[in-house]
Amino acid sequence: MFPEFKNGVKSLLREAVEAAGYGAEDMCLETSAHADIASSLAFKLSSKYGESPQTIATKIFKKIQIPKGSYIDKADVIGPYINFYVNTGFLEDIIKKISTEGENYGSLPKKDERIILEHTSVNPTGPLHVGRGRNPIIGDTLARILRRAGYEVDTQFYVNDMGKQIATIVWGYDKIDPNTLPKPARELGKSDHDVVRYYRRANELISEDPKIDTEVSGILAKYESGDPETIQKFKKVVENCMLGQRQTLERIDIHYDRFVWESQFVRDGSVGKILEKLKKTRYVSLRDGALTLDLGEFGLEKDFVLTRSDGITLYTTRDIAYHIWKFDHADVVINVLGEDQKLAMSQLQTALKILGIEREPKIVFYSFVSLPEGRMSTRAGVVVDLDDLLDEAFDRAYIEVQKRRLDLPEDQKRKIAGIVGMGAVRFDTVKVAPEKMITFKWEEALDFEKQGAPFIQYAHARACSILSKASLEDFDPSLLKEPCEVELIKKMAFFPSIVASAAHDLKPNIVATYARELAEKFNQFYLHIPVLKAEGDTRKARLALVECARIVLANVLNLLGIIAPESM
Repeated sequence: MFPEFKNGVKSLLREAVEAAGYGAEDMCLETSAHADIASSLAFKLSSKYGESPQTIATKIFKKIQIPKGSYIDKADVIGPYINFYVNTGFLEDIIKKISTEGENYGSLPKKDERIILEHTSVNPTGPLHVGRGRNPIIGDTLARILRRAGYEVDTQFYVNDMGKQIATIVWGYDKIDPNTLPKPARELGKSDHDVVRYYRRANELISEDPKIDTEVSGILAKYESGDPETIQKFKKVVENCMLGQRQTLERIDIHYDRFVWESQFVRDGSVGKILEKLKKTRYVSLRDGALTLDLGEFGLEKDFVLTRSDGITLYTTRDIAYHIWKFDHADVVINVLGEDQKLAMSQLQTALKILGIEREPKIVFYSFVSLPEGRMSTRAGVVVDLDDLLDEAFDRAYIEVQKRRLDLPEDQKRKIAGIVGMGAVRFDTVKVAPEKMITFKWEEALDFEKQGAPFIQYAHARACSILSKASLEDFDPSLLKEPCEVELIKKMAFFPSIVASAAHDLKPNIVATYARELAEKFNQFYLHIPVLKAEGDTRKARLALVECARIVLANVLNLLGIIAPESM
C-alpha cells in the first residue's frame, strides 16, 4: 500500500514540477519525521535554476493538484520541503490488507531471478566461535528477507574438505593417543569440540618436529590424487566436525539448502581445466615451484597462488571453480564474508575476469563481534565458542524470566528463556549494518524495555494476551482515528517497503530497526488506548488493530529468525 501512495506522490509531484517550469527526473522522495513522505527536490533544483530552495518549493506546491481516488490527503510546504500525507482511505485499506493476508503480509511479487546465497562456510576444524558467528546469522536473515521479497533462494555452505588443516587432523587421529589429550571443552562431547583437540595438539607437535609437516603434506597429496582410504578418513573427520557445527547452528534456527564440498571441483576436473586456461595467459608463472598469478596489472600487489610447490591446489583455486559453478546455477550470487577476506575476493574476481568471466558475486562483508571483558571475553586463552555465548544467553535470559514470572512451572520458564536467549543473540548480531563492528552487551541484548529482541517479543506476547480475552468480529476501520492508532497503522504500512529496501541493499539491520520501531508504536498504543475496556464497534475495531499488529510483529520477527512467543 505504501508503494502505491509513494507512486501517487511521485506522479502528481512530477506534474507540478513541470507546471511550475522546472525539470527533474528524480523527485527526491524520502521519509520524514514531519510528514508521511517528503520531497527535498527544491535543494537539487536550486543550483540549476539560481533560486532559493524555499522559493522553488513554494512555486511547485502551488501547482499541486491532488487527484480524486488517490491515497493522498493533503500536501504542505515547510521551508524547502514539500510534504505529503495519507488519507483515511489509505489507513482503512491497510488494516483490511493485513487482516486478509495474515502471515503473507509483506510478501512481494515473485521474481524470476534465482539466488545462490553462500554463508558461514567455516573450516571444519572445530567449533564455531563468536567472531565468525555473525556470518550465519547475517546470511540466514538475508535469505529470509530475500525469500519474502519474492526471490528463489538456495542457501549454501561451502565445505573446505581438502585443506592442509584437515590433513593435519587426519594425521592427528592416526598418530595421537586420545588419552594424552585434554578433555573436550564441553561435557556433552560435541563432535566439533572433539575434533579441535586433535587439531591443536597436532599443530603443537608440528612446531616441535618439522618432519610431521612433511607427513601431513603427503596425506594431503594422497587425498587430492583420489586415494580411497585417505578420502574416507577425510570424510569422517569433516562430517564429525560439521555434525557438531550444525548442532550449534540449529540452536539459533539456521539450516542450509545445500552443502557443497570443494573436493567435487577437483574430482570432476573443473579445477584442472581452470589451471590449464590460466597457464595459457601471460599472468601465470612459477615461483619457487608454486604456480602463481601476477595481478599487479590490476592493482593487486600480492600474487594469487594457485598451487603449492608440490602441485597441490589451494582453497582459493578451488573457490574459482565453485564460483563458476554458482554462476551456471543462479542469476545472482551472494557471498557473506568477513572483512578479512576482501583481498582474497578481489583476487578471485580478477582471476575470473582473466578467464573471461565478467559476472561478479555480490559480497556482504561483515565486521567481527567482540565481547566486553569478563566471563565471556576469554577462556584460558582460547577464542570464545558460539556454544558458550548461547549457553550464557540462556542462563541470563532464565534469570530475567525468573524475576518476572515466578508463577510459571519450571519447564515453561526454561522454554521462554530459550526463546528469549536465542532471540537476543540473533537480534543483537544484525541490529547494526554488517560492515560495522559490534560489541555484544548483555544489558542491551536482554533489554525488555526498549533495545533488544525481548522488547519486540514482549510486544507480540502482549498482543496475544489481549486477543486471548476476546474474540474478533467484523469491524469498521474508519473508527481508528486516535493519533496512536493512526501512527501504528502507518508504521505497519511500511513493512513491504522495508522488505524491499533490505533485500535491495542486502542490509538486515533495516529490518531490525523497523522491528524495534514497530514494537514502540504498539506499546504507545497499548499504554494510551483502551482496548478491552472500550465498547461496541470501537472495541471491535481496536481488537482488529491489535490482531494486525500481532500479525506484522510475528512476520518481522520471522524475517529475523526470532520466535514470536504467545506469552512471556
